[in-house]
Amino acid sequence: MRRWILGLVATAALAGSLAGCLAPTVPIPPPEPERISFSLDVEAGTARFSYPPTADYSGAVVYVFNRDAGAGVIVTADPDGAVPPTPPFPAQEGDEVVVTFELDSQFASTCVRLRDGPSSSALECDL
Repeated sequence: MRRWILGLVATAALAGSLAGCLAPTVPIPPPEPERISFSLDVEAGTARFSYPPTADYSGAVVYVFNRDAGAGVIVTADPDGAVPPTPPFPAQEGDEVVVTFELDSQFASTCVRLRDGPSSSALECDL
């Protein structure tokens, strides 16, 4: 009888651990336009992207793609989820820029029209 109970407990523990592997993951939220910021260098025709610390993006791969210029940068978010100013990429004011965070095979994106300084939801564009 005791062997049967131990077998039942072991089976339940195995089933519980497998269920944990199959549990859905919480999707990462898209970047908030109000937290997106660009530093635009009009003379050089470039911009740098930055984003404040956000725990959801810790260690994420960050893609910043300027649709109008057909170019961008790829960086990794800091452990606190912040993205310090990226290397410069080709940009002009008003260009559509898609910002994507990738974490654990999940992608979350936002598109904004570039302007110097903080962005806003009024500058969002279609993905």
